Amino acid sequence: MILVTGGAGYIGSHTVKLLRKRGYEVVIFDNLSRGHKEALPDGVPFEKVDLLDYEGLYKNIKKYPIEALIHFAAFAYVGESVENPAMYYRNNVVGSFNLINSAKEAGVNKFVFSSTCSVYGNPETIPMSESDTPAPINPYAKTKLMIENMLEDYDTSFGSKYVALRYFNAAGDSEDGDIGESHDPEPHLIPLVLFAALGKREKVKIYGDDYPTKDGTCIRDYIHVNDLADAHIRALEYLKSGNNSTVINLGTGVGYSVREIVDIASEVTGRKIRADVVARRPGDPATLIADNKKAKEVLGWKPEYDLKRILETAWKWHSNPKY
Repeated sequence: MILVTGGAGYIGSHTVKLLRKRGYEVVIFDNLSRGHKEALPDGVPFEKVDLLDYEGLYKNIKKYPIEALIHFAAFAYVGESVENPAMYYRNNVVGSFNLINSAKEAGVNKFVFSSTCSVYGNPETIPMSESDTPAPINPYAKTKLMIENMLEDYDTSFGSKYVALRYFNAAGDSEDGDIGESHDPEPHLIPLVLFAALGKREKVKIYGDDYPTKDGTCIRDYIHVNDLADAHIRALEYLKSGNNSTVINLGTGVGYSVREIVDIASEVTGRKIRADVVARRPGDPATLIADNKKAKEVLGWKPEYDLKRILETAWKWHSNPKY
C-alpha cells in the first residue's frame, strides 16, 4: 500500500488517480486545509491527519500496511512564505520531520518527495541541471531544500531511501475533467490566463517585457500534472527495485514565454485575452528550463503533453470546475 500525503491537493489527487489506474492500493493523509475533499476518490481510505500531530501520524501510519510514501503535503506560495516564514518552517519543515521520523519508527523506508526547481534560486546555466548548486532565495524554496537535506541524513544514518523530484511549472488538469487545479488565491499563470478568457478576470498582468528573452517576457518550463504523476510512480518503482537515493528534475526541457502562453491560450479558447504589461516582480528570473536527461535515463520517463494539450485540459477543467 502507498501512502500519499496531500492526496486531496492538485498534484497529489492526480497522482492518486494514476496510482489506482496502475493497480496500486493507496491511502491518503490530508488535513484539508488547502486540499479539496471533492478530489478524494470513492473507495480509497482517507485519514484527516495533520503533519504537526506526531502521535496521530504515527498511529495512522501503523494502521495500514504501508510500503512506501509519496509526500506532497506542504504550503507552496512563494509570496506567502516571504510574508509569513514562520508558518512555512512550521508546516513544511517540522511537519515533514514528523512524517519522516514517524515513518522510520513505523518501518517505512521509501520516500518520493515533491520538491521544486525553486531550490536552485537564480539559475547559473540554462537548462538547469541537478549538478547545479542549490541557492534558494525565498523561505518556501528553503523549506524544500531543508527537507531534501533531512531525507539525505536519514538515508546516511538509517538507510531510508528517497527520490526528491524537483519540478518546474506544474500545469494542466485531468483529461476527463473530474479533478483539477483549484487554488485560493490562484497564483499560477495558466489558470489566470484562462480566467481572463472566461471573463472571471478583466485581464492578465505581464510582469515586465524587458527581459533578455525572445519577446522580453519571462520564459518557464510547463509540465502537465499527469506527466508529473507518472514520474512519481516511476520514482516509486525505482526505489522498490532497491536503487539508491537521488534527486531528479522534472520538466519538458522546452520553455515558453508569458506572451506565448497568452497567444496559445487565445487559440485554444477561441477568445481574445487582454494582457497588460506592468512592472517586473522582484526575484523573477528571466528563464527557467529543466535539463531532464536524468529523468529520462534513470526513470525511463518522458513527458507526453505539449503546451497546447496542457492548455486544452486546463480549459476543459476551468470552463466547468467541480470545486
